[in-house]
Amino acid sequence: MPSRPPLSKPLHKLRIVVVNTISAAGHEMDAALQAQAQRGAALRIGLLEAGYDIVASLPADIYLPERIAQLQPDMIIIDAESDARDVLEHIVIATRDERRPIVLFTEDATTSSMDAAMAAGVSAYIVAGLQSERIQPVLNVALARFRQEQKLLAELSDTKHKLAERKVIERAKGLLMSHHQLSEEQAYQKLRSMAMNKKLKLAEIAQRILDVEDLLGN
Repeated sequence: MPSRPPLSKPLHKLRIVVVNTISAAGHEMDAALQAQAQRGAALRIGLLEAGYDIVASLPADIYLPERIAQLQPDMIIIDAESDARDVLEHIVIATRDERRPIVLFTEDATTSSMDAAMAAGVSAYIVAGLQSERIQPVLNVALARFRQEQKLLAELSDTKHKLAERKVIERAKGLLMSHHQLSEEQAYQKLRSMAMNKKLKLAEIAQRILDVEDLLGN
């Protein structure tokens, strides 16, 4: 479960980290890397002109998860010329326990790369979309999509939790019915009475009954 989704912070107040995939060493870069460097500069300029708070621009290396953990950004933007699977792996590790909206700007329009990115948790996959006027709408959509996903995940988790509690209660009722020759209604009322006396939830007292049963080895 995510522990700190940015659900209430205004978009322009979000702390953004930009991750770029330029990995060339030395002073010379080929044309592709020069183009990507220009794209990255345009992205950062567009973000700053739109009033966003860029807390860092990071390389896509093995230290990325640690740096993201230290910076605690609200949103991550990836600038990738082509295949971004390596950087996505680092980002997935960095956001595994604390989900954040991720926006990927790239020139890679292949379906396989797009599918892999979305499966990894990317909120918006933008191909050739670095025009400054598009940045704000893109981030708005990405944040809205992220919020909706987090809401659905929370609802799913709550549903699973309630189902698990119901199973525990049913098992405890069955034990009471078997051991004390009670009807289902009588067993349920006994559970409720025990829970009220102990000031516990019904599922909690039911779990205690099951734990005692396991300890006794019955």
